[in-house]
Amino acid sequence: MIKIGILGGAGYTAGELIRLLINHPQAEIVFVNSESNAGNLLTDVHEGLYGDTEMRFSSEMPFENVDVVFFCFGHGKSEQFLKEHQMPADVKIIDLAQDFRLASEGNDFIYGLPEINKAKIAKVQHVANPGCFATCIQLGLLPAAALHLIDKDVSVNAITGSTGAGQKPGATTHFSWRNNNLSIYKAFRHQHVPEIRQSLTQVQGFLNASIDFIPYRGDFPRGIFATEVVKTDADLETITKGYKDFYKDAKFTHYVDNPLDMKQVVNTNKALVHVEKIDDKLLITSCIDNLLKGAVGQAVQNMNLMFGIDETTGLRLKPSAF
Repeated sequence: MIKIGILGGAGYTAGELIRLLINHPQAEIVFVNSESNAGNLLTDVHEGLYGDTEMRFSSEMPFENVDVVFFCFGHGKSEQFLKEHQMPADVKIIDLAQDFRLASEGNDFIYGLPEINKAKIAKVQHVANPGCFATCIQLGLLPAAALHLIDKDVSVNAITGSTGAGQKPGATTHFSWRNNNLSIYKAFRHQHVPEIRQSLTQVQGFLNASIDFIPYRGDFPRGIFATEVVKTDADLETITKGYKDFYKDAKFTHYVDNPLDMKQVVNTNKALVHVEKIDDKLLITSCIDNLLKGAVGQAVQNMNLMFGIDETTGLRLKPSAF
C-alpha cells in the first residue's frame, strides 16, 4: 500500500483528493493536516465523505510514516513550507500549487503533465502538478505544437467553474453573484500562461508566438471548456491525424471527431479534444473537470506513475448521463 499524507486538508482540492484516495485500491491515508480543523472529523468540512471515513484532521505531520505527501496549499505556501520544514529525502512530494511548475536552477520538481512527461514523472521524487486552465489549454495546443503549427499568436478563451476559485467565499464566488452571470478576470495576465508556454516550447522546440488568453468565470460548479485558435495553412486531414497520433497512448486524453460538450468530462479524469478548420483558422476545443484532470485526478495519476502502478488505478470515473 502507498502510505499518504495530505497538507492543507480543508480545501476543495483536498476534499476531492481524499474522495479519490479512500477508494484507491493501493492507497492508505495516514494523516490529513489542517491546523484550523485539528481534531475535527473530515466530514465536518468535507460533507460528501459521510459514510466513507471516520478520520479526523491532525495537527501532526508524521512524515516518517508516509511514502508521499500531497501539498494542497494555496499558491506561494509550498515553497515557504519547504524552507521551514525538513522533509525526509525518501518521501515523495506532489505539489498542487504553482510554486514549482516553472523550470529553474535548483528546482528539482518535474512538471506533472503525463501526456508529455510520463517517463520523467516515473523516476522523480518531486512533481509539480499543472494548473487547471493550463492543463486544458495545453492539451488542446500540444499536438499543434508537435506539428510545428504555432508560429503566429494564439487566441484562447476558456471558462471555468466556481470551484476553481477555492473554498473560501469571496466577492466573485458567492451564489447570488455567480449564478446566471459571466465575467472576465486576469485577461492576458493569467498566472497559468507561463507554464503553457513552457510546455509548448518543450514540444515544438521554440515558441515565438503570444498566447492571448482570456479567462471567464462560469456560473457552474466544475469543469473547464476552452477554445484555441491557431492560424495555419495545413490541411485538416493532416492536423487530425497528428492529433490522434499524439494521444494514441494517452490513458485519459482523447481526440473526439464530434464537437464537444463540457458535461462529457465533468466528474472524470478525462480530457477531450476536437479540431475543425475554417479558412486559415484551426479551431481547437478542449475540456476537462477542473478538480480532477485539472487538479487532484491528475495528481493521483502522477502518484500512480511515481510508484510504478497502472496510471489509471483509482481513476476510472464515469460522467453523469444528465
